[in-house]
Amino acid sequence: MPSTLIARYYVQPGKTDIVEQALGRMAQAVAADEPACLLYNANVSVDDPNIYCLYEVYEDEDALVAHRETAHFKEIIEGIVVPVLEKREREVYRRILG
Repeated sequence: MPSTLIARYYVQPGKTDIVEQALGRMAQAVAADEPACLLYNANVSVDDPNIYCLYEVYEDEDALVAHRETAHFKEIIEGIVVPVLEKREREVYRRILG
């Protein structure tokens, strides 16, 4: 069954350009290298420009785990995005229907 990840990034003020560029690179890398990622969607809050929400859907939990082990995740998310965050939250869901 598909696994869904919702991640919230609380970006340090003045660092949103860094995050948006990095997420654009990440989306390209995921599309090119992760066929088990069914959807990779990055969004910014309409109420607070420092809050980003990623909505990702993977074929299964193994694909989600593998995503976090890719070179592009380590380089872009851990190397560029995480250092400019105030905090990060993750929620993982397992589809129950369909």
